[in-house]
Amino acid sequence: MDELQDVQLTEIKPLLNDKNAARNFQDFDCQEHDIETAFGVVHVTMRGTPKGNRPVILTYHDIGLNHKSCFNAFFNFEDMQEITQHFAVCHVDAPGQQEGAPPFPSGYQYPSMDELAEMLPAVLTHLNLKSFIGIGLGAGAYILSRCALSHPDLVEGLVLINVDPCAKGWIDWAASKFSGWTTNIVDIVLAHHFGHEELQANLDLIQTYRLHIAQDINQDNLQLFLTSYNSRRDLEIERPVLGINENTAKTLKCPALLVVGDNSPAVEAVVECNSRLDPTKTTLLKMADCGGLPQVVQPGKLTEAFKYFVQGMGYMPAASMTRLMRSRTHSSSSVGSGESVRSRSHTSNHGEGSAGTPEGIDLQDAPQTMEVSC
Repeated sequence: MDELQDVQLTEIKPLLNDKNAARNFQDFDCQEHDIETAFGVVHVTMRGTPKGNRPVILTYHDIGLNHKSCFNAFFNFEDMQEITQHFAVCHVDAPGQQEGAPPFPSGYQYPSMDELAEMLPAVLTHLNLKSFIGIGLGAGAYILSRCALSHPDLVEGLVLINVDPCAKGWIDWAASKFSGWTTNIVDIVLAHHFGHEELQANLDLIQTYRLHIAQDINQDNLQLFLTSYNSRRDLEIERPVLGINENTAKTLKCPALLVVGDNSPAVEAVVECNSRLDPTKTTLLKMADCGGLPQVVQPGKLTEAFKYFVQGMGYMPAASMTRLMRSRTHSSSSVGSGESVRSRSHTSNHGEGSAGTPEGIDLQDAPQTMEVSC
């Protein structure tokens, strides 16, 4: 095996503070669409022009957010421009969650998570798009995963941040019902995004999103989206095992990059999802000193990981890794995934796992999954 390399990344300061939070929620050079589907109207924002037969980058946000508050800080980050010049970006807002969305009429039946996933093929058809590389957070990661399971031909790759593949257990359901009676929805959503440590330590970030959730998102619409997410069913995926079920196991067919901050409430869920996916197509990126919104708090590190991920799929072979610094050979406790499609085995050793890591990375034999601390 090739020598292992310790890969370091220049420290990146969080994007959001009082001075630039408003700018990072803005759209630039975008076209908005309201697209009718079999399960209702969905609001979509296109950024850039599709490049030939290349997939678009399609994003889906989490509860309490919309595409602006979830992803614009990431896509407005300077180093992301190296990627977006090669790909158009399609931001999808869940029904009723976009900025300025009107309230739904009384008695409106909000789409289930499965139905939200089934809206995406209609979006692609309407915009004359053939496939996408998905980036989803929380509920959005679940929706993109469900779409990939139902329509694998439409999904070339997935970046899943804080993904939970499991249905909400009855104990969790009861706890959420009780908390719903005693706590306002803004606090419920904040507890979904941020762990206790981050809620206490990162006050500026928390206040920014507290105000956004309370003031910019229609509260009744948000409750409907939250209820839909809490009613999700298990993704019912299982890890394929060579010689046993590799041809019958239900799992994601495309390359997947799982991302979670080590202070995120979603750590256990992401690890569980990783255990159910094909290790030859999956990378787990665990960010140290990072909480529930890594695309906001550590955009530089996530950008580097995404560049390598896209390279591993056969796109952007000449993309420069401007923030990476390789040092002496070093061994640590992290582990690596094996070969995959489109020469992914090559980029795994110097790619996704290496992205944004001031700590050492040790890539060992398959079928273990690469875990990265950064």
